[in-house]
Amino acid sequence: MSLSYEQAGVRYDQLDAFKRACQRAARTTAGLLGSHGYAEPASTRGESAYLIEAADHYLAQVEEGLGTKNLVADAVQVATGRTWYREVAIDTVATIVNDLVTCGALPISVAMHAAVGDSGWFADRARCEALVEGFAEGCRQAGAVWGGGETPTLGGIIDPAAIVLAGSAIGRIAPKNLRITGDVREGDAIIFLASSGVQTNGLSLCRKLAGRLPQGYQTPIGHGDPRTFGDALLAPSVIYVAFVRECQRRGLKLNYVAHVTGHGWRKLMRLEEPFVYEITAPRPVPALFRFMMEAGPIDRREAFATFNMGVGFAAYVSPELAPAVMEAARVTGYDAWLAGKVRREGTRKAVVVPSLDLVFEGDTLQVR
Repeated sequence: MSLSYEQAGVRYDQLDAFKRACQRAARTTAGLLGSHGYAEPASTRGESAYLIEAADHYLAQVEEGLGTKNLVADAVQVATGRTWYREVAIDTVATIVNDLVTCGALPISVAMHAAVGDSGWFADRARCEALVEGFAEGCRQAGAVWGGGETPTLGGIIDPAAIVLAGSAIGRIAPKNLRITGDVREGDAIIFLASSGVQTNGLSLCRKLAGRLPQGYQTPIGHGDPRTFGDALLAPSVIYVAFVRECQRRGLKLNYVAHVTGHGWRKLMRLEEPFVYEITAPRPVPALFRFMMEAGPIDRREAFATFNMGVGFAAYVSPELAPAVMEAARVTGYDAWLAGKVRREGTRKAVVVPSLDLVFEGDTLQVR
């Protein structure tokens, strides 16, 4: 029987319905910004970052959580004695700041939220030092100060052996014309930036798969990759801030960008306007995802609807700018390629990958 994200306890229809209810209620509070000299700009609700508009700049705010990736680190540490909390901490910063830059904001300050079920979790000195150093390293990669945080002990809510990692960030867009607004047009090029692996989405499904394997996280993934399943899952996420910053520095307009996390490749159609996003040059599926698809088994549609499948970030740009945008990615250390184009088909909204016989229609992504 094929594995699915729903079998791992994650049901996007329920989660997204709650998110939409929150957005409706939140809109009723927007007028309160006026007394602070700010306003809510159009089209910020439902995007990855929330914007607050001033006369000459925008502020951006994000709250994000790591998810359950640290439980993989805990299991691998038991099996091997190695702590992966430096990498897990980088992941935590990455999932926050990668959302923040989707609007064009560069992060200023990042805060950590580290909740435990028992304060004894902090007794493991090596693990704590790795977590602290990794969070600081993530902030350095993002060009942001580590501004503070919160460490609540929530006995009865959180398992005493676990930690819940999350955090928030604030950023700024100045001048205001650097805002990424979703100015996508028919014919725009779609540029993909490679991920390091699963990064921070789909870990509940990965953990369920590990429970089915006789060697668990110590299973070699093969396909020319020497790593074990656990080691491959725990590769730290890529932080894409430098790409956006370099495009801004070079005056390269990004019409829209998408952080490919939850919902997998369906996130490519996060923009509200109806377009068809045709991926004409997908790369071969990376070894980790091939292993999971075979070992699960996880069928192709479920895999692309859940995981990033080797793509962590997507940029939509005017076709004449595509070579320069890919060069900006290259000089800042990213692996980028021209992956497809944007088409207009009336009111249709979809992601299509002809070579893989995959189609995700607009009703499969309901985040607004």
